[in-house]
Amino acid sequence: MKKFLTLLAIPSLLAAGSSQLLAAENTTEPKKIWTGSLELGYTNTSGNTEETNTVARAGLDREKDQWRYAIDFDAINSESDGERSAEKYFLSNRLAYAYTENNYAFGYAAYDKDRFSGYDYQATLAAGYGRRILNNDTMHWDLEVGPGYRISKAEDEATGEDSEELIIRLFTEYAWHFSDNADFTQSLNVESGSDSTITKSITALKLQVIGSVAVKLSYTIKYSDNVPTDKRHADTETAVTLAYSF
Repeated sequence: MKKFLTLLAIPSLLAAGSSQLLAAENTTEPKKIWTGSLELGYTNTSGNTEETNTVARAGLDREKDQWRYAIDFDAINSESDGERSAEKYFLSNRLAYAYTENNYAFGYAAYDKDRFSGYDYQATLAAGYGRRILNNDTMHWDLEVGPGYRISKAEDEATGEDSEELIIRLFTEYAWHFSDNADFTQSLNVESGSDSTITKSITALKLQVIGSVAVKLSYTIKYSDNVPTDKRHADTETAVTLAYSF
């Protein structure tokens, strides 16, 4: 009789176990729709030379279903012996729609203001085709290509000229999460037009320090093949920032 009652109880026990498993699955945290990061770097040198450098960056990403949206902002200011030696601001927006697992269409807009570049500002609009070439738990690699339009407003007509031109934009970004607390990223953006080709490369290594706080080392090089008089073709930047991710 006891064996018979035990056999009758087995389905109930299995059902109870299944309910507990389902409840555990339902309590799993949903995937974040919004993610972002804030970065700040500051150096102050005194003595024979008084110099200060400030780097501020912010990024915000949204991913839901087939839509991906990203906005990035950079600001760099340097002062040497009481005189401003660098002042740059960069803002970009990117919207992508994935129509298959690895293929997507994108729209891109960027505004670049560098007081010491010879241009008051440069603005770019582009759209086209993108493909996620590599995508796994530790790596992803994207490639984008498409037509666009660029406006370059000269700061001084005596040393440079305004231009508006059609361009071809090529962009690639590789990200590698090679350990639990370290990430490597490499991006390359090329905008080629009849008046000028502008290439911008960013190499970065981020090391998690504690919780959501990390130290980030980055090297940026921007090369323009056509620049105003007395301006250099290559502009480089090495930065160490403290980053907070959310």
